[in-house]
Amino acid sequence: FEMGLLEQAGANVTRGYVGGLDAGSRRPISKDYDETALCPVNVHWHLGAEHLSEGEYDHHGTGPAYKNGTNGVHGYHDRDGEDYISKEEHDEKKKEKGDPYDRRRLGAEGGWEERLGLRCHHYNDEDEMFKTAATNAAEPYEWKHCVEMMVGETYEVHWPHSAAGACGTEWQYQTPFYDGVFCKDGIVNILTPLNTYKKIGVQGQVFTIVNSDEPQYQYDNLIDGAWVDDTHWADVAKYTGSTTGTTRNNEVCSRYAPITWQVDRKCHMISAKSFDKLCEDMKQKNDDMSADLYPHGAREVSSDHLVANNQETRRHARE
Repeated sequence: FEMGLLEQAGANVTRGYVGGLDAGSRRPISKDYDETALCPVNVHWHLGAEHLSEGEYDHHGTGPAYKNGTNGVHGYHDRDGEDYISKEEHDEKKKEKGDPYDRRRLGAEGGWEERLGLRCHHYNDEDEMFKTAATNAAEPYEWKHCVEMMVGETYEVHWPHSAAGACGTEWQYQTPFYDGVFCKDGIVNILTPLNTYKKIGVQGQVFTIVNSDEPQYQYDNLIDGAWVDDTHWADVAKYTGSTTGTTRNNEVCSRYAPITWQVDRKCHMISAKSFDKLCEDMKQKNDDMSADLYPHGAREVSSDHLVANNQETRRHARE
C-alpha cells in the first residue's frame, strides 16, 4: 500500500530516538494487541536483529564465529555444518513449499547464506551455555524441530498481528504471513481512508539462544506472542513502519506500509529447548509453516530519513 514514500522498518528503537520522516497524523497502536481486535497470524524470525537498540542489540554485539573466520555483525556468513540441520537435510525430510519473501542464496561452497543483522551483548565463548558442537560443548543441544538454528546466536522474532486474520479459528496461523494478515476482506483499507497501521501490527523481540536448563531462560509459549512478564516486554518502542526482510533495504523500500510496530528494547536470553518448542508448536498448525522454521535474512537498519517520527517511548506497565 505505497503512496509516495511511507515509513520503513526496522528502526532505531533506542530510547529518545526520533526518525526523520514526518508521519503526520499517523500514530502506532498504543494498546497491547490482545486488548484490540488484532490476533497473531504468524511467527517467524530473522538471523540477527533488524532493529537497533544501543547497548542491547547493536553494531557492537557478538556471537559465534563462522567457518570463514569472521565474527562481525554485517554481511553474509556461512555457518559451520556441525551446528545445525542444513536446509538440504531438511528438504530431504520434508518438501518445503518455499518462501518467496525471503532472499536466500547459494554460497560459493554450496552452503546456504542469509544476511546477518545486529547482535546482542550476552555471548561469551568461554561459557558452556553458549557453546556448540563446533566449539566443543560438553553436551551440545540437538535441535529437533527448528532448522539452521545456532546456540549463542542472536535472532529477532516477529509476530505479525491482524484484525483481518482468521482469529479464533484453526486457520489463524499462516505461512507466508501475508496470507494470515489479509485473510478476511473488508477490514484493511489500503486506500483513503488508509487504516493499515490501525489494523496490522507486529511484535518484535530479540533473543540470544542459550543451552541451559536454568528456569530464567525457559518460556514455552512463544507461539502465542512475545514473552511478557516483569522483566520481558517491560520497555517497548512503538512506531509505524513497514514489513522487513532482505528483499528490502534503504534503496528498495517495502510497499507494505504503514503498519504498527511494538518492539522490546531489551535483548533476552532464551533456552534452545524453549525455542525448539516454538517450532514444534508451529508444526501442529493446520497451515504448512515449514517455510518459517528457519531464520530469515535480516534487513539493514532503516536510514533516519525513512523512519517515522512518531516513536513512543513510554515504559510499558503490565499487571
